[in-house]
Amino acid sequence: MNQVHSMESGPGVSVQPHHEDAARTWNLGGSHYDNISFGVSDALAHAAQRLNPRPGQEILDVATGTGWTARNMARAGANVTGVDIASELLEAAETLSAHLRPAVRFRQADAERLPFDDGHFDGVISTFGVMFAADQAQAARELARVCRRGGRLSLAVWAPEGAVQDFFGVIGAHSGDPAPEPSPLAWGDPDHARALLGQDFELWFEPGVNHHYFDKVEDAWQWYARGFGPIRQVMKQLSESEQTAFKQDVDAYHGRYATEAGLHIEREYLLITGRRK
Repeated sequence: MNQVHSMESGPGVSVQPHHEDAARTWNLGGSHYDNISFGVSDALAHAAQRLNPRPGQEILDVATGTGWTARNMARAGANVTGVDIASELLEAAETLSAHLRPAVRFRQADAERLPFDDGHFDGVISTFGVMFAADQAQAARELARVCRRGGRLSLAVWAPEGAVQDFFGVIGAHSGDPAPEPSPLAWGDPDHARALLGQDFELWFEPGVNHHYFDKVEDAWQWYARGFGPIRQVMKQLSESEQTAFKQDVDAYHGRYATEAGLHIEREYLLITGRRK
């Protein structure tokens, strides 16, 4: 029987030293991180449909997490490779993707140093992933380098202001860590995205809103406390009383989205699509 999936390894696999802490943080979500992807799955589908992969095309999913977007690509019959810095998420991605034909290949790799030849892929996609690379310009260069001329690009990135900025603000206030500079949310500014990508891609921009629903605030807390690495990391480093205060602030954030039917969280994002020049 043919192996239906494989996490590739070898000398080309590496995580840049400045991303090792981030890899450990995202690993904390494990297989439960797939629920985080489910919560933003309307935006992930938006990005997949805009890339519009064809059967037999070579597609790269950068920062695949548990492989949700890779699976969206594979459903079209594309040959998909998913990469991420977080080994625990990749292991979950393998399990969750084992039924697919053609098989999705998963590989631990860094967005700033992709272990692929120039122009290898017909399409490159990243959904709320590559935007967290520390060296944004280098990550953008790598996206362009591995995409063939005429190939397609699709990036879902969070907006620089709004729901996600506020959510990360709550986390940051309790983590004690300095805010990254430049902010990952800068990708959501079309002018910033043009500066990163415009030399290599013809670009189009399409704003969107992700819709996520819970019955109550406690459900939202349990969802993120199980699967969202940054929240799990903060909880690990806080005392019991500090954990209580952190949860109260996260609950207050989610409480802003209460409706008669339950919580309705609306998160603004930008979809960046492009064609390689």
